[in-house]
Amino acid sequence: MEYLLGIDVGTVRTKAILYDHQLQAKQTFRQTYTLYRDATGMAEQEPTEVLAAVEKVINDAYAEVQRNHCDLLAVAFSSENQSLILLDENFQPLTRVLTWADTRARQVASRIKRNLVAKELYMDTGTPIHPMSPFTKLLWLKEDQPELLKKTAYVADIKSYLFKHFFDEFKVDISVASCSGMWNINTRTWDEQALAMTDIAAVQLPEIVDSTQQAHGLTAAGQMALQIPADTPFVYGAFGGAASNIGMGAVDESTAAIAIGTSAAVRVMTDHPVIDPQQRLFCYALDEEHWVIGGPLNNGGDVYQWAVKHLVDANAVASEQVDAFQLANQVIEGVPAGSHGLIFHPFLGGERAPIWDANARGSFFGLNQLHTRADMLRAVMEGITMNVGSVFEIVRDLVGDPKQIMASGGFTDSLVWRQMLADVIGFPVGVAMAHGGCCLGAAAIALKSLGRISDYSEVTPLLAQSETYIPDDLAAYTYQKYQPLFNQVEELLTPAYAAIAQLQEK
Repeated sequence: MEYLLGIDVGTVRTKAILYDHQLQAKQTFRQTYTLYRDATGMAEQEPTEVLAAVEKVINDAYAEVQRNHCDLLAVAFSSENQSLILLDENFQPLTRVLTWADTRARQVASRIKRNLVAKELYMDTGTPIHPMSPFTKLLWLKEDQPELLKKTAYVADIKSYLFKHFFDEFKVDISVASCSGMWNINTRTWDEQALAMTDIAAVQLPEIVDSTQQAHGLTAAGQMALQIPADTPFVYGAFGGAASNIGMGAVDESTAAIAIGTSAAVRVMTDHPVIDPQQRLFCYALDEEHWVIGGPLNNGGDVYQWAVKHLVDANAVASEQVDAFQLANQVIEGVPAGSHGLIFHPFLGGERAPIWDANARGSFFGLNQLHTRADMLRAVMEGITMNVGSVFEIVRDLVGDPKQIMASGGFTDSLVWRQMLADVIGFPVGVAMAHGGCCLGAAAIALKSLGRISDYSEVTPLLAQSETYIPDDLAAYTYQKYQPLFNQVEELLTPAYAAIAQLQEK
């Protein structure tokens, strides 16, 4: 039997899944690492910890391949979006990995957004101005740590850092490059205006290659660290969102992908770039022929976890002898849609789409003396879902109505949340049963790289049948009234976010 290894290098863990040539999952491997955070908005990884995790999952997976007397066809990667590492002339890290979650560039982002150059940059790169992007982080470093930037010989992301270590080649796939805010979607090269603003030269950035590009011939260090054959092809792959779409079968405009995990996202794949005149969505590449249009949201399951921790009665959990999340779902199911007139904006961690404001903060609207903790719990779940619904509406406006919606992520563990998503967006929702998401997408890219498939649509028949949820008419009608109010209150509160964020920092 022949195996493929799909690897997803994430924010707090690296996950790898072994698949057979029919993309059926065989075994999963995980390694976690620390996301270093503080009150300034720092959110960093230690590069050596990420490298060690990647090496460990590869070795563990190959040990399983050997136990089964099989062959490893290829290793392929999905990686977190918008990571940044500064390197010296020997390609050694000068910094830790600044992740997408790092918001220390928020003041720089706010200043740029007030300038006409913001729209020019967005139109050229498809990346909204936000502290998440490497472009904005480089501008912040230019102001905050100019001496560090002067010492910088190369600017990498986590994937180009890994491939440099394993193969001594400084390259990045077009998919990850397109998410940087420094890649021009029209010229398909590093953007001249972004380079000029950051004082970074194109020669300091990785060479851009296709997502199906293979690397061969492990370095001496790579051969020492990895127990796989040295000529095993490593496929560059894509950023996590694009890989996830492939893994869900959402490979053209007919299918929208909605993911709600720790964070959330709405994405549609098209055959051409689509730019939002109001700068609410991103436009990234998978490759030269496929583009991913959508919006990432900071606040998903992590906000629900916060609500369960603070709103679920610990005594009730003990007396009922059930899991707190199970009890929360039971409570939420007993509250009618609309939470008795209570709306929650879930911006506990700032927000990306649709408002792109790192200063955004959460709030309850409509709270009165009759509301209970049960109402508040449901309002939190509804707020997360209506925020997703806001982005879904924008995607529909720009790309058109999808024929189907596929959903994935940790939220699918909750049956009430599955149904709520269908009710809020007013469309049937299929829950993706395929195993792996980003890892599965990376493995599919490997199949294309190896010539085993010619188009990603060939992956869809291999995926497990989804379970579909149909909108409840009464609940859907209720949310049709609440969604515009959710959006209106969000718009009214936006001007005050910077002020309250500043007060909270003191």
